[in-house]
Amino acid sequence: MALLFYSQDDDAGAWRQELSRRLPELDFRLWPDIGDPADITMALVWLPPPGLLAGLPNLKAIFSLGAGIDAMLRDPTLPDLPLCRMVDPSLTSSMSEFVLALVLRYHRNLDVYERQQRERRWQLELPRPADATRVGVMGLGVLGADAARLLVRNDFDVRGWSRTAKRIEGVTSHAGAERLDTFLGGLDILVNLLPLTPETEGVLNARLFAKLPRGARLINVARGRHLVEPDLLAALEEGRLAHATLDVFATEPLPEEHPFWGHPQVTVLPHTASYSLPRSGAETVVENIRRLREGRPLEHVVDRARGY
Repeated sequence: MALLFYSQDDDAGAWRQELSRRLPELDFRLWPDIGDPADITMALVWLPPPGLLAGLPNLKAIFSLGAGIDAMLRDPTLPDLPLCRMVDPSLTSSMSEFVLALVLRYHRNLDVYERQQRERRWQLELPRPADATRVGVMGLGVLGADAARLLVRNDFDVRGWSRTAKRIEGVTSHAGAERLDTFLGGLDILVNLLPLTPETEGVLNARLFAKLPRGARLINVARGRHLVEPDLLAALEEGRLAHATLDVFATEPLPEEHPFWGHPQVTVLPHTASYSLPRSGAETVVENIRRLREGRPLEHVVDRARGY
């Protein structure tokens, strides 16, 4: 049972080392040197080329190196096999750390000071207590729930919104379309951590922005296709939103001519919020390899109908 590894972003050597340390007998094959395709029964991948996995006749399971799998699901050649998303403490903690850093940046008005620096203007904005800053987290799955808990531990007034109701200590939970407007009302900072599904694509749009208080800030660390880009530009121009921090985009890398690059109220980040570290992510992969070998149900299998 050989495992194929493919990723243009991840350290294949580190993954090989961590997996082999736990499973010395593992037959690890790094694309493009895959040997006989018929030997490969497992694939550990991130955004493989269309057709690569379909060309493996004995493939039994696909393990994603990322938590989000929407891009892989858009591949029409993707085999109809168990697809397991990455659930890893380092991926979760790095996302929560990143969200906290961006929320703190807005809470302490660092975006305002950056603008004032460009204008060569010296003006103090007196800070306020964290519990006076209302932060809303859209999406309370593994990543969103952990980020919300960290924000609570740092004394922010935290609300959450999800498809179904969640119980998270210190977080005011809202669920369903009928509660979205209530969730948005009064927020200072909106953080998007929703999964990308047909229902959530384009959810960050003009209608949603109109429900936020004037001067709210937006953080999108989920997926670029959640955002209707012209609607964001219009909301910034109108003063509905004061600033947006974007780590994900519909087209990546962001094209050089895109208006976000030079916009004074947009911070562009290169999809850097969170990554799985091999030393911890290998545990998730190895557990599923063992389950596959033993014929047991795999963990973290994606519901393709839901998209996550």
